[in-house]
Amino acid sequence: MGHTPIGVMYRCDTPPENLPAYARLVERLGYDELWVVEDCFFAGAVSAAAIAAASTENLTVGIGILPAAFRNPALAAMEVANLVRTFPGRILPGFGHGMPDWVRQVGADHPSPLAVLGETVTAVRALLAGETVTVDGRYARLAGVALEFPPAQPPPVYTGVRNERSLRLSGRLADGTILAECAGPAQIRWARGLIDEGRREAGRTDPHRLTVYTHLDLDAAPTSARREIAARLLDGPPLSPADGDLAAEIAALLARSPDLAALAAALPEHYLDRFAVAGTSDRCAAAATALLEAGADALVLIPPRDPQLAVTQITLAAESLLPRLR
Repeated sequence: MGHTPIGVMYRCDTPPENLPAYARLVERLGYDELWVVEDCFFAGAVSAAAIAAASTENLTVGIGILPAAFRNPALAAMEVANLVRTFPGRILPGFGHGMPDWVRQVGADHPSPLAVLGETVTAVRALLAGETVTVDGRYARLAGVALEFPPAQPPPVYTGVRNERSLRLSGRLADGTILAECAGPAQIRWARGLIDEGRREAGRTDPHRLTVYTHLDLDAAPTSARREIAARLLDGPPLSPADGDLAAEIAALLARSPDLAALAAALPEHYLDRFAVAGTSDRCAAAATALLEAGADALVLIPPRDPQLAVTQITLAAESLLPRLR
């Protein structure tokens, strides 16, 4: 078995000026990757990736994800190429749909988010490979565009998606897929199956990395993880068809506990093991191992919201969890 990349997220709700020190800590603790995100309207992920890479020596920096509708594919490729040439082998760019409300809020909505993502990923991959690209799509329109400074070694381009059509698209067009937090083992297996369907349709046999975000709460009483899972359920159940066995139970929970605090307190214990890496070090190791055994190729741990607690948690996890996962 090869080395399993274990990363840490820099949460978007953490002030950007804290990023350099955080990135250096993540590298010093022995994590393989640091992932930055781009949620509206916090901080730009391209500049965050540059800051993190420039603040460290060897740390791989993932961008998960850039909302495709926010960027022209040529500009996105220029930005990614700049990072990859400056920090070769250390940048993992990802694209996604973005949250629909945010996309509409900035006037970037499109009748077909799937076309936006597919055309963006296709064009960006071609441009990063040094090709001259002409496309007249539903979203992307490029006429004889080529990068003056393409990277010597194009990076893998990932997508951060979750529904059936998007997962098949990722298998066809992307080099990897990112699953958002609260993806349990059943959802990982389901997603991998759909990705593989897309890969077969495209005749692809190259590697396709499945990266899974998961909430970390290394505490015997994981109140942070409970609140994160409850917040996700209130926004909309983090369910795939493979998680349908919980649909009735979740509906009943939401009916009885309609506010965040009550729902967090009412969550059955098995939700922690299924939707997070939470609890004692033994329990965290078991939950993380279950994600890997279900088909995850890499894990990205999301620490609690409180910045000081986040530092404590990733430090403890580096000592007690990393050696067991490797």
